Amino acid sequence: MRKYKNFRPFKGRLSLLIDRKATFVILFLMIAAFAVFILSTGLGELKINPLTVVKVLFGAGLEMETLVITSFRLPRIIVALMVGISLAVAGGILQGMIRNPLASPDVLGITGGAAASVVGFLALFSDKNHSLTVSIAWLPLAAFIGAAFVAFLVYFLAWKNGVSPIRLVLIGIGISALMHALTTLLMVMGPIYQASQANIWITGTVYGSDWKNVAILVPWSVIFLLIAMTTSRMINIQELGEEVATGLGGKVQKQRFFLLMISTALIGGAVAFAGGIGFVGLMAPHMARRMVGSSFGALLPTSALLGGILVMLADLIGRTMFSPLEVPAGVFTAGIGAPYFIYLLFKSRNA
Repeated sequence: MRKYKNFRPFKGRLSLLIDRKATFVILFLMIAAFAVFILSTGLGELKINPLTVVKVLFGAGLEMETLVITSFRLPRIIVALMVGISLAVAGGILQGMIRNPLASPDVLGITGGAAASVVGFLALFSDKNHSLTVSIAWLPLAAFIGAAFVAFLVYFLAWKNGVSPIRLVLIGIGISALMHALTTLLMVMGPIYQASQANIWITGTVYGSDWKNVAILVPWSVIFLLIAMTTSRMINIQELGEEVATGLGGKVQKQRFFLLMISTALIGGAVAFAGGIGFVGLMAPHMARRMVGSSFGALLPTSALLGGILVMLADLIGRTMFSPLEVPAGVFTAGIGAPYFIYLLFKSRNA
């Protein structure tokens, strides 16, 4: 049995039970995430010592090192971190809300819907010189609309006296294929060079990220992540089943709508600036569940840290292992995630 520590701040006006094991795991992952962040910032064609990276972050260091870190590497690593966190938390919310371990943004087609919406947005609002005629700040909203549309469509088609987990996954896979076909059509209709660039982006990459992307993505993600972290009790109740949740006083349908909006907002922001990085939302919550259990108070922050680490490592490997070529981060997450999904599918079938 786990050991909990009773924490009573504000002179006992607030009482909290803190899981000691979960606290240790979260602290360890925070240190690991910081280490990967510093390591990734220092590695590349110009290798920079981790201590020097820390100095540059605090305003010291040589001019060339400062230029490389602050102008080229730091924006893409911050984007990779936020994308991984967002996808992992969204995946955790979906798995808890649907009560299906196979649920994830990309498997259910939500990532594909966001991607198709973004490609359509870029095609619709580009001029003859292939420059955007509207602000890039609208990109997350476009991705959110596409993700929300697909989420509602999958949920509606899967409903038949309730939602069957297997039916939800099968319909999600079908809608995902449809969104991929729509995205490909939009790419083919554009110039050849534009299609090749979009194809790399759809695979999932943070290449070319700049401080404009960071300035939009970070506030968007942080707002919805903070809201998501307050929904742990709501998701715990949802996992008990519709009848039990209703008996406990939970407004099941309203809660599901709210959770769906939070997860699609997180997915939309991630896809808008990093494309369709797959399987992070599937793997991270499962890894977190093995480490801290199924209580979402600990599961969501653990999933967030694992997701951030996964995407940062995938980006690091993609830009260093095959240098001078850069392999999209989504290639590595898909390479790990696809076999993992098959394993979970067989495990769910035999359960």
